[in-house]
Amino acid sequence: MKFFSPIRSFRLCALGASAFSYYFSAFAQTPAPRPITIDDYFQIQAVHDPQLSPDAQWVAYAVDKSSLKTDKTETRIWMIPTTGGDALPMTAEGVTSEHPRWSPDGKSLAFISARQGSKPQVWLLNRQGGEAQRLTDLVPYLIDFAWSPDGHKMVLLLKDPKPEDLEAAKHKPADASEASTSEENSSEDKKSTKPWVIDRLQFKLDEVGYLDRRRAHLYVFDIAKKSLTQITSGDFDDSEPAWSPDSKLLAFTSNRSTPDPDATYNTDIWTVSASNTDKGAHLTQVTTNPGIDMSPAWSPDGKSIAYVTMLDPKLFDYATHHLAISPATSGPAKVLTLSLDRMVSVPHFAPDGSIYFIADNDGELQLRATASPYGISVPVDHLGKIQQMTHLENRIFRSINGFSVGSNSTINASRLVIAQVTTTERPDELFSIVDGQYTQLTHTNDALFAQLKLSHGEYVHFKSKDGTPVSGYIYKPLDYTPGKKVPTILRPHGGPVWAYYAEFSHIAQLYAANGYAVLFPNPRGSTGYGQDYCKAIFADWGNKDFQDDMAMVDYAIEQGIADPDKLGVGGWSYGGISTDFIITQTTRFKAAISGAGAAQFSSLYGHDEYQKDYETELGLPWENPAAWIKVSPFRNVAKVTTPTLFMGGNIDWNVPILGGEQMYQALKRLGRTTELVVYPDEYHEFGLPSHIEDRLQRDLAWYAHFVKADGTPARPAEPSPKTTD
Repeated sequence: MKFFSPIRSFRLCALGASAFSYYFSAFAQTPAPRPITIDDYFQIQAVHDPQLSPDAQWVAYAVDKSSLKTDKTETRIWMIPTTGGDALPMTAEGVTSEHPRWSPDGKSLAFISARQGSKPQVWLLNRQGGEAQRLTDLVPYLIDFAWSPDGHKMVLLLKDPKPEDLEAAKHKPADASEASTSEENSSEDKKSTKPWVIDRLQFKLDEVGYLDRRRAHLYVFDIAKKSLTQITSGDFDDSEPAWSPDSKLLAFTSNRSTPDPDATYNTDIWTVSASNTDKGAHLTQVTTNPGIDMSPAWSPDGKSIAYVTMLDPKLFDYATHHLAISPATSGPAKVLTLSLDRMVSVPHFAPDGSIYFIADNDGELQLRATASPYGISVPVDHLGKIQQMTHLENRIFRSINGFSVGSNSTINASRLVIAQVTTTERPDELFSIVDGQYTQLTHTNDALFAQLKLSHGEYVHFKSKDGTPVSGYIYKPLDYTPGKKVPTILRPHGGPVWAYYAEFSHIAQLYAANGYAVLFPNPRGSTGYGQDYCKAIFADWGNKDFQDDMAMVDYAIEQGIADPDKLGVGGWSYGGISTDFIITQTTRFKAAISGAGAAQFSSLYGHDEYQKDYETELGLPWENPAAWIKVSPFRNVAKVTTPTLFMGGNIDWNVPILGGEQMYQALKRLGRTTELVVYPDEYHEFGLPSHIEDRLQRDLAWYAHFVKADGTPARPAEPSPKTTD
């Protein structure tokens, strides 16, 4: 299942890097560091999406900044020299601009923005400065774009338009702007009185809602002619377009291999001619693996396509995602990372033919590369050796959340990589990596973090009840005295197929600043420890992962850190589901907070977006009810005595608020101490800063009241009504 946690977003999981001395800038006569606060969450700027220019002289990137005053998050595009120096803002404040992509000649930056009330469009900006110019005037909703290597065209990934949008476009004045700025969830859609007419097997998706038959397809946009040609079509979704080096072909990911794409996990890599005019009637299927094949990347000579593959569709998310390579014309594929047995993502070719990618491993996200001693003509059979780009000697704990490699052979000697790097004590910043040496480029959050005193996330190892080795991160309170037992919060992670990595976590630092030790376990089901470890909880949630979570609590008690009489538990998504399991199994916690959790899974079948996952893992609920009951903590709800706060968004179709409502209703009926907080117009990952602030305030109040028992009210004070002059 894919119950992802909002904590995984780059705002709560940003970065930290006290581990390497060159990370810090010098600050003269700075005041004494202070504990982090809730307000600091909205001062942290999320650096992401690095894009190295073709001449390797500059890197463009995006920065997200939230504001409680406007109750919005805004994205701007910046640029900085790869040799270091001042960062230059490329787009203005007051409007979101994102997804920067260099033109092949390096003179321009294209990006996506919904300006002047329009739908998202592609805009073009001269690298030397000046006003951005709108390049497209699209009726369909823009999802993604990519330049052709020759610079003459772009591929656009567009969602099929609604008939009413096409009709409205016919009568739109030339200078008029579209009214809607989002795809499925604009205020216009929410106020519509039209019914949803549904005939798909997969009919609901978080942040979209009910699904119709409109799909995402590829279009080629001629920049000089301003003409648009649709090159794929059909009742299938296409994604991840990638140009061949000669600009003649497009590789893409699609679920068009099966009669009903909603019924399986299968996606394959396909190619289509960029000059195609028959809307994709003639395609080449590159891969035929029955599981997921995705993230295509062309080799520099155009003969091969690297991609990410999942070999066992029956395990879906629990299966290891491997790096593979196939002839671009189709043919036998070779999996390059079988011996690595780690989750692989975002493959990119370097000019010499080596493939860079990210792999999770033992509490980190690591940058790795295949060996390629023979240049771009290296045979596939010679690509098997995997090199690790982050050194394990005197291990530095950090994670790579994104990267960009040079596309120009002139930088082949230095193999320049720009990486988005994080540790437990700093949010994401950009680093250049040359010959394995890291140099910090951006300093977006240095001024703020120079003011803060933080807890070091220590990676620890312990054994579970059955002897299984388990790992996780522990954050001690600020000014912790060894041997002193302190209030402790267990924080199960989302997923369950995910893990805590060496990344900055505002919530861990916030709890530590308020006197708690914080436990971030990676129990069975977590990634980074191999497929067997990951699949150990298949159809068995709340058993081995519960034992592993409790083993970390026991470890913290044995180390003299956790006070066994002052324990709290809480998480979001599968972390909320784990919390629901935990409070039905033990009474050792004084308080619990279940965010976007669930406990009666049969009631979610057909209500959330996971019908396919449920059927694969548990079977059909009317045919295999015992499996569904086994994994549902609701069956033991009468055993719960822990004061529990349930929270979630009212339009979350990932893990709907229904799960929290059912647990709340049961506990309320049983006379237990409980509360339910529902946030309006929020999906699984919250968007409004004011709602995030409210959640954090309620977290602190609930734990202070029940775990610390320090007299703090369990519910924070309501804000005073705003007055007008």
